[in-house]
Amino acid sequence: MKTIRFGIIGGGLMGKELASAAARWMHIEAPGARPEIAAICDVNPAARAWFMDHVPSCDFETDDYHALIARDDIDAIYCAVPHNLHAQLYVDIIEAGKHLLGEKPFGIDKAANDRIMAAVAAHPTVLVRSSSEFPFFPGAQAVVKAIASGALGQIIGVRARFLHASDLDPNKVINWKRMVDKNGAYGCMGDLGLHVMHIPLRFGWEPSRIAAQLTKIVAERPDGKGGSVPCETWDNAAIHGMVDGQGARFPITFETRRIAPGEMNTWEIEVDGTKQSIAFSTKHPKTLRVLDYTPGGPQDWKHRDMGYASAYKAITGGIFEFGFPDSLQQMMAAFVDELANGRDGMAQPFNCATPEETAASHRIMTAALGAAL
Repeated sequence: MKTIRFGIIGGGLMGKELASAAARWMHIEAPGARPEIAAICDVNPAARAWFMDHVPSCDFETDDYHALIARDDIDAIYCAVPHNLHAQLYVDIIEAGKHLLGEKPFGIDKAANDRIMAAVAAHPTVLVRSSSEFPFFPGAQAVVKAIASGALGQIIGVRARFLHASDLDPNKVINWKRMVDKNGAYGCMGDLGLHVMHIPLRFGWEPSRIAAQLTKIVAERPDGKGGSVPCETWDNAAIHGMVDGQGARFPITFETRRIAPGEMNTWEIEVDGTKQSIAFSTKHPKTLRVLDYTPGGPQDWKHRDMGYASAYKAITGGIFEFGFPDSLQQMMAAFVDELANGRDGMAQPFNCATPEETAASHRIMTAALGAAL
């Protein structure tokens, strides 16, 4: 089995999750290759120490990402850093010939994304993909398959949402995601937008006309030093658009909320059609909602337990539940699979979010900033 040696730039929450996914690779039927975490880069010594202490294969640490991407024994990079660093680091990684799995949104703004897209175009042999794990939940995969099959009939409308609740607490200490210079003017859209746009954009559902409702709810937050600072970014956003094409015209809504009372990292999508409607939410991770309709017949939503019906087969029994660490490992498997076997040779058809999809998300988010109501 081929080994793909990864370097991680950014050893925070998501870097650790990726290392954990690689460590338990025996969990899935690997697609002819396996990842190995070989190096860590972070400016925080404690973050680097965690990797050196917990990841046996990790034998190189540095606070300088240039030293990491210059190594000949590193095949691919997972990069999870604040948005203001994306353009410089992603371009440098790509130009160093390292395959890249980067965190969304692939640039703090559209100009930064354009820089990344130019590097992608100039280095066609480098595989570049964006992190977006929620579409790898079994219920989300069922939605993808239903759309691709044409079973839904004419599309009536689409709604995709990502909901958080922790920022309802005004005493929560501010972090970089609430700072325009690090997160960008998109606010909650930048960090959460590709999550809700991944599946619609995979089917070419980029809205041609957009209106947006953007709200700032908490004006300032504690700075962690005894004072308070302005909370600059948008807390909640709803982007409403109209999709034209594919023989139909239908509305689409992308909702990203950091202040959604009672919600804890809830991702959901509903696609309504004239023959079938289908919906999935991570709030009920093994439940798929389906409404089959024939003219004149009843309109009843039915609940179907999905169990552990993952894109890549795993050792977990089908009767058990699927969770976030599983979705991240499945996403990593798709990246490793495509890198090892090529797009046409993948063991299953759904690949990670593409650079082109990140570019479409930037067009949508930039339009939303200019069309806020």
